[in-house]
Order: sequence, then C-alpha cells, then structure tokens
Amino acid sequence: MIRVLIADDQPLVRRGLALILGPDPEFEVVGEAEDGARAVALARELRPDVVVMDIRMPVLDGVQATAELARTLPDARVLALSTFDMDEYVVAALRAGAYGFLPKDVSPEELGAAVRTVHGGEAVVAPRLLTRLLSAYVRTPAPARPAAAAAAAAPADMTPREREIWQLLATGLDNAEIAAALDISVSTVKNHITGIFGKLGVRDRAQAVIAAYESGLVEAGCGSG
Repeated sequence: MIRVLIADDQPLVRRGLALILGPDPEFEVVGEAEDGARAVALARELRPDVVVMDIRMPVLDGVQATAELARTLPDARVLALSTFDMDEYVVAALRAGAYGFLPKDVSPEELGAAVRTVHGGEAVVAPRLLTRLLSAYVRTPAPARPAAAAAAAAPADMTPREREIWQLLATGLDNAEIAAALDISVSTVKNHITGIFGKLGVRDRAQAVIAAYESGLVEAGCGSG
C-alpha cells in the first residue's frame, strides 16, 4: 500500500484528492496539510511514501517544502500539482527535488498512475508540460553557446557516447528510440543513462533535461516535436 500525504491550502481540493485516492486499495491517505510548513511537519511524523504537493501555498510554498523534504526525507517522494502550469513552476519544482509535476485538471486515472510512478522512483511530468519544457524551457534562454563550449560544460569524465545519449534523452526520446537511433540495445542505453545521471549529479530524466539546457548541450526549440 502506498501511503500518501496531501498538501493543499484549499480544503475542497484536499478533500477531492483524498476522495480520488482513498477508495483505491493501493493507496492510503495518511494525512492532509493546509500549507507547506505543515506538510513538512506531517511528513516527518507520518513518513508517507508520496506527498501530493500544491505549489502555491501560504507559510511555506510547495517549492520550498519540496526542497526541505528532498533534503531531510528523500524517501517521501513529491508529486507537485498546480493550477498554474507555467514553465517556471515546473522547473522550480523539479529543481527542488519533486519527482513529478501535474496540472490540477488531470483525470483521476492520471493522478493515480502518477502517484504509482513517483512511488516507483520514476519521474512523471504531464505530456503538455514536458513538451513545452523541451521546446521552450525558459522564457529568456541563455545566449547560445558554440558546440565546443557546450562540450566543455559537460562533466569531464563523460564519454562521447554518454554525451550523445544525454543529448538524445534531452530532446525527448525514450530508451527504445535512443537505442534505435544509435543501433544499440535498450539495456545498453539504460546502463549509459545510469552513468550519465551519476556524472551529472541528477536523479532522473527531468533533471537531466534541465541540465542539458543549462549546459547549452540542447538549445530551446530543439525538442523532438
């Protein structure tokens, strides 16, 4: 059973999320918090597996609460939710340590699937948000860098093959598509990606995408389309 803590400053939203997840025998809603500070306190007390975290809350906002949980309770994985699915919120939540980001208008089925995915240690971002993140990333991107500068920004111990896979990953390809593009096995791609995450110091694909844009490896508008 996946233990879930719900954090949202609106009582009706909290109750609605609890009513969506509660009846499923796979989930146990262990608590509800009305702000980020209370979410952190309850997480420390209740030790949930997943925290469904609203981004805009009083006292301590969802991004700050996520960062605190990532630092002190890394096993409590955060799934961020927001009515405002602006790019900067998505990036801020993922940078803070959230395992996923969904808009609040997702279906009950999508919410349940996302909680399961996050609990399993994988990143999940709503497709429309990920597409925007890949194609635009930030509203005012950093000045374009020459290829040599982008290569220099990669970790020194990253191999040319790892850099190639990182770039394909950042443009939106999944493991099977990367394997087909490079004519290698999916298991080989997975092994390389594990190494890439370690060298970048990131936890998942979403953070690797952010790192690729920030390094200049991938430019805004270079998504897979």
